[in-house]
Parts: sequence; structure tokens; C-alpha cells
Amino acid sequence: MATAVNPEKKLEPPPGLKALIEHLVSVYPDQPNPLQVTTLLKYWLGGVDPLDYISMYSNNGEGQEENDSLRIPAHWHYVSFGLSDLHGDQRVHPKEEEHSTRSGMGFELTFRLAKTEAELQQQRECPDKPLRPPTWPANLLQSIARYCFQTGNGLCFGDNIPWRKSLDGSANSRMQSLLVAQDPQLGSIDTPFGTVDFCQIVGVTEEEVEQASRWNGRGVLNLLGKDVQTGGDWLVTNMDRGMSVFELFPETLLNLQDDLEKQGSDLAGINAEFTFRELKETKTIKEEVDFQTLNERCASDDNNRQLLESQLKREEPSFPQSMSMSSSSLHKSCPLDNQPQAPDCISLEGIEITLAPYAAKYLMLAIKDRIRHGRHFTFKAQHLALTLVAESVTGAAVSVNEPFGVLGYWLQVLIPDDLVPRLMEAFRNAQLDGNVEPTQRLEFDWPDKNFRLIVDQPVFTLPTAMSIEAAANAAAAI
Repeated sequence: MATAVNPEKKLEPPPGLKALIEHLVSVYPDQPNPLQVTTLLKYWLGGVDPLDYISMYSNNGEGQEENDSLRIPAHWHYVSFGLSDLHGDQRVHPKEEEHSTRSGMGFELTFRLAKTEAELQQQRECPDKPLRPPTWPANLLQSIARYCFQTGNGLCFGDNIPWRKSLDGSANSRMQSLLVAQDPQLGSIDTPFGTVDFCQIVGVTEEEVEQASRWNGRGVLNLLGKDVQTGGDWLVTNMDRGMSVFELFPETLLNLQDDLEKQGSDLAGINAEFTFRELKETKTIKEEVDFQTLNERCASDDNNRQLLESQLKREEPSFPQSMSMSSSSLHKSCPLDNQPQAPDCISLEGIEITLAPYAAKYLMLAIKDRIRHGRHFTFKAQHLALTLVAESVTGAAVSVNEPFGVLGYWLQVLIPDDLVPRLMEAFRNAQLDGNVEPTQRLEFDWPDKNFRLIVDQPVFTLPTAMSIEAAANAAAAI
């Protein structure tokens, strides 16, 4: 006997989605049904856009008078749905570890775009005629979400993303990079499937992201939030902003450089292509490595989901290659205290590393502002990571006696204290302390340390079975 269906009964959204919607309704009670960008072919059905929805809210700001202490420009507020677990049935997010308290990837993306003077004028003249927000920020959020899904890398507050082009596709905007902040209005919430942080993407200038890379992403965000011209308390992105915070307030740059010299940088690593091979003193093959086993181990790792075939095709990446990582997000990607067991670590006699030219400018930062201060720095490729380690770093797989090691998909290189000034001098002589990408091949060699570094486009190879020296070359291609 058929069951009668009540036509008035509304279809309830899945629990994770419902929790996000209820949170946003509490923040925007006057906008229960905001304009929304919807993905027609969902990710779990084979679509390429992982965000199911992006809601767009109109925020009138507050404190626009000259004597107000809290000044928030009128803006559009974009919020994503899909990086967290909306459904709870593993259609998008595999089941997390039992001890995990995060929903899906643990965060959603937001973006705040200042309304233009033309939009504000229209709003004043025709208050009953609704404005339509620009949709390019939705494409921006989809691109970032696609990167997160393809690589398994999450975002953390303080991360920075050198976008290398205008965020809205225009030819004249100086907003060409991004910082990641905690959304000051949405914060973090608990859902039936775990906690969700709201990571706000903030448009910044090239100079601002460079200083965030060298110093501290959160510190630069704090500077931006101090004046309404650079975003105000809620870090609203103004695509028409023509001056960086350091041009508007020159004293901030002097203070930043002083802190950097005294305390070092908080930047823990960047995404960058590289290859490596072992330098051996003899022709003896020290250890045979089954490439297929190494390939399967790397490709199955949670942090490395990009398919081998797509990497070998050398397709142009849809996301900036040199995305930078804060200490917190790098720790999740390559935690020093969560390594495979010691028998898996292969010690190398010496090493030659070839690093992509676009990442060369970070070599000086890695040594001067990280290693010199007793820290570590990582270059992370699709399925391989290279961490430079200071002598004083604890928990590393390498030591002064065995400075080069391969641990699963992870290459570690210890930089002894006596080598630090030599590296700094070599990089300074090669003018790697600026922002200009090298245009020709550079070679640095320290024979007494059995350590060689080449700045050039890495060449990827793919043999089937090989010695540790050949396997090292191929490992960077997976």
C-alpha cells in the first residue's frame, strides 16, 4: 500500500549543510535566501568544482563616520559550502581518523569584497532595487578549493598565496596575492560531523605577500586591519586600493625588518618542484629500491592525491606553484613528530638537489631567517617533500653524522651550523636575496659536505626499477 506524501513538507538539507546555513542565518537574519552560485554537476558525480554552493551576502558595514573606532566598509560577503562534510555519508570526504574532530577538511572559505562607489551610489538612489554582486570571487574560491582537494593540503590562518595576477582578471589592480585569516564574523562552529573554521581569503599587494612570506602572515594581517584603507577590522578587500600598507605607513616596514633580523621568519615552507639524486663516493650500489613499491606508497599518502599521470603530462597548474605555508599547515603536511618507523629511513652519502627557478628566492629566507634561527624549511612537491633542518631541530630523521635521508616520500637534509654562513654568502653573491627569478642555470657546490644545489627546471624521469640514486630522481616525479 502506497504511503501518502505531504506536499507541504519541506525537504531537509543534510546535517552538515544545515548547520552552516543556520549559522549564517543567525549572522544575516535579514537575508535567509541569499544569492547563490551553485555547482550543476556535483563533485561526487564527476564534476570538477568541489564547492556545492557559494552564498553571497550584502554587508552594509558599520562605523563609517570619521570619529568611529570600528570602521568596516560596506562589502559583499562570499561563503563556501563543500570543503567541510555536508552529507556525512563519505560521498566527498572519506572517513577521518577516529580521533579527528574536524568536519571534512575542517574549514570553509570566505571572501569580503568592498562595494564600489558606483554600487553604493546605486544603493542610495534605488534602495528598493537589489544589487547583484560580482561573481568572479566565486570562481576564485572554487580555484582554491580545487587545489585543496587535488593535493589534500588544507589552509591555516596566516598562510599566504602568491596568486601572480589580478584577482578579478583586470589589468590594473594591485591586488594580486592572498593571505588567509580567520573570518572575524563567522569564526568557528561545531556541526554534527565536527568543527568547521571559516578561513577568510584576503586580497593583498605583491609587497604585502612578500613580507608575509619573509616574516609572519598573521603579523601582516594585523597591520592591514589597523586602517580602513587597507581593509579595516574585518579585512575587506578593496580591488581599487593603490598603495600597500608599507607605502601608506613606512614605519611599519622598518619595524618588520627589525623583528625579522632578531626573531626570524614564521614561514615554514612553500610548494615547489624539485628533483634530487644521491652523490656517492664510490660506484658501489648501496641499496636496491623497488620503484613500484615507492610509487604506491607515495601515491596512496593522504597528503598526496594528485594522480601520477597528470603530473607526468606536465600540465599547467591551475593554482600558483609557490603557495606558501605557515608553520601550522606545514606541520599537518609534513609533521616532524609523525614519521614512518626508523627502518624505512634510507641514509644517503651525499646529495644533489635541483630546485625550480621560481622558488630560488626562498633559499636565502630558508637559511638566513629559518635555519640560522634553529628552525626548518620545506619545499613540497606534489608527491615529495624536501625539508632543510637546523642542527638544533629535534625529532628529525637526520643528524650531523648522517645529514641526508629519505623517509618514505620525505627527503631531509641537515644544514650544519658551520655551513650556514657559507650558504648565505653564496646565495647573496648570486643575488638570490631579491625578488627576481634567475634566468639562467645556477650551480652551488660544497664538496667537503658532499652537497650540491642546482637552480634550474627539474627534469623528471620514470624508470621501472633502480638503485637508490636513480630512484631518488624518479621519486620527485610522483
